[in-house]
Amino acid sequence: MIAAVASPFRGSDPAQARWSDPDDALLELYSAHYKGLVRLATFLMKENGTAEEIVQDAFVAMHASWRRLRDPERAEAYLRQAVVNRCRSGIRRRIVADKYAPKSMPDAPSAEYGALNSLDRDSVVERLRALPTRQREVLVLRYYGQLSEAEIAETLGISQGAVKSHASRGMASLRTSLEQLR
Repeated sequence: MIAAVASPFRGSDPAQARWSDPDDALLELYSAHYKGLVRLATFLMKENGTAEEIVQDAFVAMHASWRRLRDPERAEAYLRQAVVNRCRSGIRRRIVADKYAPKSMPDAPSAEYGALNSLDRDSVVERLRALPTRQREVLVLRYYGQLSEAEIAETLGISQGAVKSHASRGMASLRTSLEQLR
C-alpha cells in the first residue's frame, strides 16, 4: 500500500505514467514525429513555411486538450489527423483567397522554376499534386508516410475499401500522366 501512495504514476499502470505529464509527453511526441508531420503537411500544402505552422498549431492544440484525450497512446494518430484536417482548411482558405485576389500579369518563370521542373522527382510531385485531393492524400500517406490501409482510413475518416479505391485510381492516373511525359 505504501508503494502505491509513493508512486509518481497515476493508477498502477506504468504505461499511463509515461503520458501523465503533458509537457513531457508532447516533448517526446515532438522529438519523434515533428519532421515527419512537417513533410506530410508540405506534400499536402505545397509550402514548407505553412506546413511548419500547421504542425506547430496541431501540437499546441494537442497540449491544450491533453487531459481530454481518451487514449494518450493514440496521440500520434490524433496529431496526424489534426495535421491533415488543418491542411484541408488551409487549402480551402487559399482557394477562397485566390478566387478574390486581383489578377496580375504573368511573370516569366524564374531560373529556379526551370531547374526544378527538369528533375524527374519534381515531375512526379507535380503530377501527384494534380490528382484529386483524396487520391493525393491517400498516396502521400501510403507511400510517403508508410501507413497501412487501416491507419490511412482512420486518419482520413473513410473506409479501408475507399482507401484501396482511391489508391488504385490515383496510381492509374499518376502512371498515365507520367507516361505522357516520356
